[in-house]
Amino acid sequence: MKKTIETERLILRELQLSDAEGMFELDSNPKVHLFLGNKPVKHIEESIENIKFIQKQFADLGTGRWAVVLKENNEFIGWSGIKYSTDEINNHKNFYELGYRFIEKHWGKGYATEAGQAFVDYAFTEMNVEKLYAYTDAGNENSRRILEKLGFHFVNSFEYNEEIEVWYELKKPE
Repeated sequence: MKKTIETERLILRELQLSDAEGMFELDSNPKVHLFLGNKPVKHIEESIENIKFIQKQFADLGTGRWAVVLKENNEFIGWSGIKYSTDEINNHKNFYELGYRFIEKHWGKGYATEAGQAFVDYAFTEMNVEKLYAYTDAGNENSRRILEKLGFHFVNSFEYNEEIEVWYELKKPE
């Protein structure tokens, strides 16, 4: 993958250890974890380990979650990206999945959609992926709206980690 992708308002780049404070702000917020099993992190070391884990996934699989920063001031606001999932989820294994997570003060500003569109475009044009998948908690209406804005189609509901999730897919345009 490239070193960066730019959109109108955002720079998308690989996560760095210098993003640890932003990742901690993101992942220590209980509201961010409302639809993620309600397990916010308690210590910045957990965020550092998460960044290292994401960096290893990227090194091993060639793709993964990226930092999302504002062009205007280089502020870390969250992450987004295409992850290659080797786990079995909803009877799928070895698939490309779009994901995103943003610091609460940046919700509702269209950043998830903007970053998501850049990664959808990248997956289909640069990575030559045939299908992208995404899933979210069934009750997460905001995330579902973002996926639908990006063109994803609802496929089914399923149970994952004792939660009801919804599965979406997006096929490469012909």
